[in-house]
Amino acid sequence: MNRVRRSSAVLLGILGVVGFVLLGVVLVGQEGRERRSDGLTPADVPRGTPVSAAAPLAGGTDTVAWARDTAARTAVPARTLQAYANAELAQRSLTPDCGLSWTTLAGIGRVESNHARINGSRLDERGVATPPIVGIPLDGSNRTREIRDTDGGRLDGDTTYDRAVGPLQFLPTTWARFGGGGDPQLIDDAARAAAAYLCAGGRDTASGDGWWAGVLAYNRSVEYVRLVWAAADRYAAAAA
Repeated sequence: MNRVRRSSAVLLGILGVVGFVLLGVVLVGQEGRERRSDGLTPADVPRGTPVSAAAPLAGGTDTVAWARDTAARTAVPARTLQAYANAELAQRSLTPDCGLSWTTLAGIGRVESNHARINGSRLDERGVATPPIVGIPLDGSNRTREIRDTDGGRLDGDTTYDRAVGPLQFLPTTWARFGGGGDPQLIDDAARAAAAYLCAGGRDTASGDGWWAGVLAYNRSVEYVRLVWAAADRYAAAAA
């Protein structure tokens, strides 16, 4: 485990120095979503090994100050870290047995959109991705499953096919279940929805099997899960 942690940390540290290169490799999730590997190399970890998680955030944590401090050590933008931390705290109060860590949310955010920085997007002062992050049409091409429009284009602007939206890349149908009526482009709403998704069904993400099951539910691809593991493990080590 230590060897894997060191190798993934060194690799991702180098990537942090030279900049993140968006390779545009499409991964197809359980729901046919567009997925992109942006320069991470999947960690070679055995199935069932839980990600090395940072200690749970204490209730009442000043997440603004915490995010500012942790950003300096992880190279993750403070605004996104604040959203991940708030989502962890909120989800722990709802489903304490899930054991969700902000590191898992950060790992997903890194792979999905480079923390809302993909294709020139940025978070505005409210935490909204600008310009909006919208995936390719799920029309059956580019190794995706065809998914006809389900929301009249309300979230993704496409009245023919569905597209994944927001920094954490939700399909309109999944957002309808977990988004709570929020905005998938708003990092706070997206992080809370992702936390609810990962913890659905009484899942224990602090266990190896539970963590893998949760991330596989997000995207049914072993390569994707290993990418998330590598990123989350790096953040846990840096934050520690």
